[in-house]
Amino acid sequence: MTAILPEGEMPIIQVRGLRNQFGEQIIHDNLDLDVRRGEIIGVVGGSGTGKSVLMRSIIGLQTPTAGEIEVLGENMVGRSEDEAKNIRRRWGILFQNGALFSTLTVAENVQVPIREYFPFIKGDLLNEIASYKIAMSGLPAEAGNKYPSELSGGMRKRAGLARALALDPELLFLDEPTAGLDPIGAQAFDQLILNLRERLDLTVFLITHDLDSLYAICDRVAVLADKRVIAVDTIDRLLQLDHPWIQEYFNGPRGRAAAAA
Repeated sequence: MTAILPEGEMPIIQVRGLRNQFGEQIIHDNLDLDVRRGEIIGVVGGSGTGKSVLMRSIIGLQTPTAGEIEVLGENMVGRSEDEAKNIRRRWGILFQNGALFSTLTVAENVQVPIREYFPFIKGDLLNEIASYKIAMSGLPAEAGNKYPSELSGGMRKRAGLARALALDPELLFLDEPTAGLDPIGAQAFDQLILNLRERLDLTVFLITHDLDSLYAICDRVAVLADKRVIAVDTIDRLLQLDHPWIQEYFNGPRGRAAAAA
């Protein structure tokens, strides 16, 4: 159940003694977490437990008050922007609302990170790469010429995913990717993530409250409570713990329905 892997197993993400504090409010205190290469790990917790703050700390958008974070074997705390940039090109991020540039088409959105990291790629090759990433995300080819405002919520999620895949990442961070989707759309998105993990050998860090997603695609689930990660394991083994939040979350009506499905 520990958040730390056995000795000798090298994690792709390693967090030790993390503390995040905003004024008098302590979000995380002495938080540890290891993520295995190639797994899909779900991160769950009640409101205010700092799921997104944890992700932002790992990817360098939030400077922790204390602690150490290593991603892909590289220290992420106190790095210069240039140093961090070289690491960040090795992962992709899908934020909860897609975070697409509204004045750019889907194809142009996908091209943004490519232009930033590989400015020598231009013209037809740039367009071809963008088209390939759009197809990988499950969008039709014609979606590339549309603006975010012309897309449904589910299509915007997939457009954001296409941009997250633009640089062929080793790591994929997903923040509530199925939020706002209908059950059929959410199930299709879950299956897409599973397929991409297998095809691209991805490691996926998934923040979600969607119990169906947790049961369907996650190898392990990390539970945030009491300002730290209290356990990381399969859902079956988490259910053996007597922590009240875990029992309420996984054994409530929705949890039982997801387990049955």
